[in-house]
Amino acid sequence: MKVIGITGGVGSGKTKLLQYLAARFNCRILLADEAAGKLQEPGGVCYTGIVELLGEGILMPDGSIDRHAMAERIFRDETLLAAVNGLVHPAVRAYILRQIDEERQRGSVDFFFLEAALLIECGYDAIVDEMWYVYADVEQRRKRLRAGRGYSDEKIDSILAAQMSDQDYRSQCDFVLDNSRDVTYAYDQIDKKMGENLWKK
Repeated sequence: MKVIGITGGVGSGKTKLLQYLAARFNCRILLADEAAGKLQEPGGVCYTGIVELLGEGILMPDGSIDRHAMAERIFRDETLLAAVNGLVHPAVRAYILRQIDEERQRGSVDFFFLEAALLIECGYDAIVDEMWYVYADVEQRRKRLRAGRGYSDEKIDSILAAQMSDQDYRSQCDFVLDNSRDVTYAYDQIDKKMGENLWKK
């Protein structure tokens, strides 16, 4: 089983390409954000620590964490943000490593795709066999974020300013998947790359 990390800036179109991979190849796909959300649910390993840090004011009536309220708290306070990240990131990493190990033991899939916006920043490049960077030009990303998420230009500016540069992504990834044009162009690149990976097996 080959482990492939997929990263790229917000609005680059990673989700659609992962759906294509899931439909076309014998693979497991794990999204780091979804794993983090699962670990923050009541009973999850991060739940109690986050509530102790941020208080019960971030809880919804059913006892689950209100992700919006949590974000409001931590992004106004760098100390809290660092403390929450210190809880969540190690737990997510441990969870991902367990999932990879379990899939290896089962031996039922050819590929394990790990998607994370902070794949490089959080050191996940050390646990994958190959790193893919999903590229889309900035104007295309802006269009997608306006249309798909309803983001304002101000919000988009702040997000883009906080992310790694195109040059940094390219310098640290093994493969660049250009998703700036129509989706069939990206699919063709995936088919070619996956054919190479299967041949290398």
